[in-house]
Amino acid sequence: MNIQEYFGRISFNKPHKDADLQTLTAILEHHIQTIPFENLSMHCGEAIELDLQSTYHKIVRKKRGGWCLETNHLLFWALQELGYDVCMLGASSYEPAENGYTAEMNHILLKVVIEGDSYIVDAGFGGSYQMWQPLMLISGKDQPQGPGIFRLMEDNGTWYLEKVKRKHYIPEHSNNPSLDTPEMGSIRKIHRFTLEPRHIDDFKELNVYLQVSPDNILQKKSLCSLQTTSGVLALVGWTFTEVKYNYTEDSDLVNITTLTDEELEKTLKDKFNIVLENKLVP
Repeated sequence: MNIQEYFGRISFNKPHKDADLQTLTAILEHHIQTIPFENLSMHCGEAIELDLQSTYHKIVRKKRGGWCLETNHLLFWALQELGYDVCMLGASSYEPAENGYTAEMNHILLKVVIEGDSYIVDAGFGGSYQMWQPLMLISGKDQPQGPGIFRLMEDNGTWYLEKVKRKHYIPEHSNNPSLDTPEMGSIRKIHRFTLEPRHIDDFKELNVYLQVSPDNILQKKSLCSLQTTSGVLALVGWTFTEVKYNYTEDSDLVNITTLTDEELEKTLKDKFNIVLENKLVP
């Protein structure tokens, strides 16, 4: 496992002498724009292993993506190699359908301390709730980024991540502008976490559970998303969505296409740079 090989995978070739915020931000941006958030292994009959060697081989050498347990684990290793003060944290994601947070941890994220200041770093949430830059660990502060305004809120030792929603402009539905237009300023809760340091072994049961439980969203849907310089690409089942952030003032442009089986493989290769070894069953 070689840090230069990882840099090659994420197309990062800038100077990185110092473990500073500028370098951290650049690495995160390169990581999320080249390594897709995806669970395709589950829908190709492949087992997902949690050990770092397997994750490195899959993402760096086979040029695949991964879900949070893989992609944030890889980023954790890379930041450690570069001398960052980094630890893993565990989060419980918000389930809008349940109107609450999951009881168990189901997400890994990272905390990085630079010159006494703490930042939350996450390369594994995917879709339009993926941060583009590290978030300062400050309660109640609006932190605007390309995807929107993120905010961390702390209450009695528990931290909550949320994002201000933006309107969606969907051209084929332009006669019906009310479609998918959340109330301006409405909040989407994302997850909650504590600052208790975690180890990858803390997520072993979760890794197994997510691959065998028919109830969770990762089993029900094949997902692949990748951040771009201007928005995000997402393939969910046979539905391919391209989002351009802030296309008009406080609105995101959303183009949605339904793919055939033949177009699926081509889209994975052309848009996500993924070539699967086994057949995908979306």
